[in-house]
Amino acid sequence: ETSANGLRHVGYGVPIEMFPPFVSGAVMAIQALTDDDMVVEAVRFSLALASKIMVRTLFEGSTLVMKAINANIRSQLRKAMDIIPRGKRANELLKITAGSQSISPFFWAVDSGALSCA
Repeated sequence: ETSANGLRHVGYGVPIEMFPPFVSGAVMAIQALTDDDMVVEAVRFSLALASKIMVRTLFEGSTLVMKAINANIRSQLRKAMDIIPRGKRANELLKITAGSQSISPFFWAVDSGALSCA
């Protein structure tokens, strides 16, 4: 589930720099709601673990093709495809795998409205 959510964040173009401030902010919000240090530490641990998994997924899934689709720039997509060997180009457009989860950059482009790249 966490890897699948990470791949969706790849499609949304979320930068990895946003995860640590999000975890810190969520922990601060929990601290304001409770005085129980065990609860705060449990939330901190859980969010930090989920954040690390999602950052790893973002690193694995943030290919040049996905970056071009997120930007919706056709020339950038062509340059990304030129780098990929001919026998693997179709696969790069149809399936990106991070961990045990997959996403289709082509489907993402159509679904998100990046029609210049679709």
